[in-house]
Amino acid sequence: MQQHLQEHQQRAERIEALLQEVAQFRDHQAREATEELVQLLLDLYGEGLARLLDIARRAQSTGDALVERFAQDELLASLLLLHGLHPLDLETRVRQALGKLQTTLGPRGGTLDLLKIEQARAYLVLNGSHSSCPSSNASLTAKIEQAVHEVAPELEEILIEQNNHHKTTRPVTFVPRQRQKKSMGEAL
Repeated sequence: MQQHLQEHQQRAERIEALLQEVAQFRDHQAREATEELVQLLLDLYGEGLARLLDIARRAQSTGDALVERFAQDELLASLLLLHGLHPLDLETRVRQALGKLQTTLGPRGGTLDLLKIEQARAYLVLNGSHSSCPSSNASLTAKIEQAVHEVAPELEEILIEQNNHHKTTRPVTFVPRQRQKKSMGEAL
């Protein structure tokens, strides 16, 4: 316990030193951007902690059930994911996201299944009858990508096979947003 207190103290001192360093930046724009970034992060974590306390106060449950409720909150789930603390494993999170999407596919008569997750890639198959309209298929693919990315940002790629009446298969590759931004930044 004493070691943890010392580590926390050292981190607090380092944060204070870095904030002092930022305050001395000669570049006004860099100083303001850095200060805004720090404030936004503090706001995000503050809101997350407030939600955590609110959920705990309202809960009739304890232990694992309470942790599960934290994981169901969108903001808390994203913070838990960010730090590798989410109580559900990757496959379970992806399967739950696909289950929620099934209602979107229902009227079209299709199913969406997870085949496997391997080497930071999710392999999905979209079965059944789907619209022959390219924009409709693109919209559905975008919904799938977004839903999976929200619960599994650690995936590097999502591969979707689309099987329709004619038994044709078309793979779709997904690049997570953070990689897209990085690639665009490198291109500039």
